[in-house]
Amino acid sequence: MNFFSSSRLRGLLTIAAIGVSLVTGAAPFRPPAVPLVTFDPYLSIWSEADKLTDKNTQHWTHHEHALASLIRIDGKTYRLMGAEPAGVPAFAQLSVQVLPTRSIYEFEDAGVHVTLTFMTAALPHDLDVFSRPLSYITWDVRSIDGAVHQVSIYDSTSSELVVNQTDELVKWSRVKAGKLTALRVGTQGQPILGSSGDDHRINWGYAYAAALTKQSKAAIGANETLLESFVQNGILPATDDLQMPRAVNHGTPVLAFVFELGSVGAEATERQVMVAYDEIFAIKYFGQNLRPYWRRNGMEPAELLQTAAKDYPSLLERCKKFDLDLLADMTKVGGARYAQICALAYRECVAACGLAADVNEQPLFFTKENTSNGDIATVDVFFPMDPIWVLLSPTLAKATLVPILSYAASSHWKFPNAPHDLGTYPNAHGTDDGGEGMPVEESGNMLILCDAVAQAEGNADFVTPWWPQLAQWAKYLEKYGLDPEEQLCTDDFMGHLAHNANLSVKAILGLAAFGDLCKMRGEAENAEKYAQLAKVDAAHWMEVAADGDHYRLAFNKPGTWSQKYNMVWDGILGLHVFPPSVERMEVAHYKKVMQRYGVPLDSRTHLTKTDWSFWSASLADNQEDFEAIISPAYDYINQTTTRDPIADSYETDDVNSGGMHARPVVGGFFIKMLTDRAIWNKWATGDKVKAAGWAPLPKAPEIMVIVPAADKRPATWRYTTTRPTDGWMLQTFEDSSWKQGQSGFGTVGTPGAIIGTTWKTDDIWLRREVDIPAQTYDELQGWLHHDEDAEVYINGVLAVSASGFISNYDLFPLTPEGRAALKPGKNLIAIHCHQTVGGQYVDFGLVDVQAN
Repeated sequence: MNFFSSSRLRGLLTIAAIGVSLVTGAAPFRPPAVPLVTFDPYLSIWSEADKLTDKNTQHWTHHEHALASLIRIDGKTYRLMGAEPAGVPAFAQLSVQVLPTRSIYEFEDAGVHVTLTFMTAALPHDLDVFSRPLSYITWDVRSIDGAVHQVSIYDSTSSELVVNQTDELVKWSRVKAGKLTALRVGTQGQPILGSSGDDHRINWGYAYAAALTKQSKAAIGANETLLESFVQNGILPATDDLQMPRAVNHGTPVLAFVFELGSVGAEATERQVMVAYDEIFAIKYFGQNLRPYWRRNGMEPAELLQTAAKDYPSLLERCKKFDLDLLADMTKVGGARYAQICALAYRECVAACGLAADVNEQPLFFTKENTSNGDIATVDVFFPMDPIWVLLSPTLAKATLVPILSYAASSHWKFPNAPHDLGTYPNAHGTDDGGEGMPVEESGNMLILCDAVAQAEGNADFVTPWWPQLAQWAKYLEKYGLDPEEQLCTDDFMGHLAHNANLSVKAILGLAAFGDLCKMRGEAENAEKYAQLAKVDAAHWMEVAADGDHYRLAFNKPGTWSQKYNMVWDGILGLHVFPPSVERMEVAHYKKVMQRYGVPLDSRTHLTKTDWSFWSASLADNQEDFEAIISPAYDYINQTTTRDPIADSYETDDVNSGGMHARPVVGGFFIKMLTDRAIWNKWATGDKVKAAGWAPLPKAPEIMVIVPAADKRPATWRYTTTRPTDGWMLQTFEDSSWKQGQSGFGTVGTPGAIIGTTWKTDDIWLRREVDIPAQTYDELQGWLHHDEDAEVYINGVLAVSASGFISNYDLFPLTPEGRAALKPGKNLIAIHCHQTVGGQYVDFGLVDVQAN
């Protein structure tokens, strides 16, 4: 179906070309990393090189998640994707273009042109499509020299996608999926939602690669074997490798397809592979395992793949229209450079979040704090992210807010301010002790975002279930926000700061936003109260923050300055608390203190936050000033030697510096779009999902302690920090030479740790004999706190495997084999825990989870 008239299509293509500098005479934009197969923090594969053949593709954590492609033309083989086999020449790459939903590579060599497109149909107005955990890889091949060429294509997807560490064992199989050949691979252990952390990759669920059966031949086998077979003979082995389970680093298993295109002439021939990931469960939400949103109505992977294949032609046209329309509006609002940066940021933002369904089948959208500490649902992470969703999908913006609102309304939360986060991705268990304290920051963030959503929807109905919480946060800001005490703000890496002028702006605007919500709800008296309070506070702020031609970092620090990025919401929400002269003065000062690659965060540092710089630039009342502030960031992204997905922190005088990256906060780049109310309304009203009726926070399961851990009663364990001999986990092993110590084991300061014995080495091995009463149990589970990777054995059988780290004790299901190994009476529990960086801790008990 053709969505465009030819003249409109030509115009939009011209705009897209401007966005990649193809008609300006300037050098083409060079992304530091190109999104390929992206969906969430686990399925997030990038090319971190100028050419797709320069380097194997990688997960955003820089661990290889190899996607490979070769092309064979008239008997000679070339590499299209990946650096292997090294002896095979690379096919000549002409260009790469990154659009919001597509990355398009153009190649040309040996008389053949190849267009290789990676498409993720992340269409924000259609959550059924947006939530599909897959990307399309499409080859379009045509002759350009007038001759007919014999062509075949090889593609493979590595089992690296399904492990956190490559020594984990995997198994593979073929799955029936209608007209598709579907190959899948997953770990043998399947520790579903059993681990968390920042530098962490999924090791449960299954990766899939699928292609039309009539167009392809398929095989599962060792990477080198399959590559060599295609290079030498243009084919795959006739049978799958059945040596499984085996470790990924032992003859790395891959899911491979070969397409025989036959004779290729001037008319393009197309072939396609879909790469998908079924997590089975996406998020552990206060003890309840939540399904991925796409699974909420019972869809299974085979149906997902068949539906995605059937929908591809229409989705391609829809993605083209979305990309071109969004690029056109971004260019109109912010210019060509702005449009290009936002196009690159779109899938980076999407892939830093996980979309799950609650028990009422309503969407919950969870951020992961990539490259900082892996927190889930961090308020000062989705606050900078949410401009993208306030613009494109108010439903997704609401879905980021609901978990925090529900938690704050529960009996868990005892504080007058808004929470900071809910745990470590993908485990949302709350921070009942208050967590990382940013009381003014998070309270202001929540009030501002709730008002933004209400304005996008034209009413404040969404916040009704949580109105008491919003009112409480407004009272908190009324008391503590104008002159914040010494505390952290979102820029916590800069340390605690009292009298923070930018944080005060947030509190003032939070009060004004609450007044606006009161107005929409018909609460005229409170609306007037908070509107006036905000204006009085703003007038006071202008007096105490003034410092000549700008405003201070802190009220008590003359000669300082900071970006006042929070002020951008004053104009966007139409609050009009501060006079325009304040914004003009600030923008003029940013231009004075700007470094080669951007405006530093404040006068203490040359470090910048890219997301905040885009907010500060959006304070400008003219296009020239806006572009003057964002253009150095464009130059950094285009020139940096640090090959990461867009960095949101770096040194403004060092193009080779890098910092936090692959984070959802790049969604904040879209805030400039909200300054144009007509464009904001155009996109926001396209959201027809109308989600409502979210389920309340799950009730905590009732548990009965069977074997206490240190949180109930410390126990004596045998331990060693020297690698023991084989069989150390068996009951017959002699451990009398091991030391004895009280649980738990770790270092002071590790979150949630109860230290009985200090452990500071990289590894520790523990053994303890326990007595299991002879009685009927509902569901025995492990009660584990680990930082970092832990393996728990019961009577010599692996019962729990957990990688990454968590910040408190939590339930861990026992493997079927581990549960079967338990018996009434004496049982041997053995643990190995491995530590890399940061805090460290391990402790274990057994509990019975009571049936409801």
